[in-house]
Amino acid sequence: MADNITGNPTGYIPPNHCIEGSLDGKNQRIGIICAKFNERITKSLLMGAISGLTDHGVNENSIATHWVPGAFEVPVVAETIFPAYDALIAIACVIRGDTPHFDYVCDAITQGMTLANANHKKPGIFCVLTTNTKAEADARSTPNCTSNKGYEAALTALEMVNLLKASAA
Repeated sequence: MADNITGNPTGYIPPNHCIEGSLDGKNQRIGIICAKFNERITKSLLMGAISGLTDHGVNENSIATHWVPGAFEVPVVAETIFPAYDALIAIACVIRGDTPHFDYVCDAITQGMTLANANHKKPGIFCVLTTNTKAEADARSTPNCTSNKGYEAALTALEMVNLLKASAA
């Protein structure tokens, strides 16, 4: 996995006016769309996402999971349910095979989620593993771990919801 390069560069001076989103999940409604295909991986990501949300104050009753057959089906559900939520988290896992199918599915879910985000002007978080091997997918979806990509997606959803609210104020 790639590391996040953190810290400030030498001589960094913060801007005078910064608007950032917090990780406060209180009163947030979050929708999760989870693909059944590669379910061991997607259910691990789902566990991570729910943990990340509840760890930061989202009430479990304010989280709804919508199951779809595979990654390709995520965008149509996202487009349909977006109005009911403050943010969506799209969870799927596409592992490269021997045919170009991988490329078509990855492109379709990426384009579909991009359009849904733009249409609804809300955060749709892309928690879609696109890996070369099952081992790479396993490494990114370890259950009960804060490096689980589902957990990271949950924090991104909360930060973006709060950033958009702060920006509109």
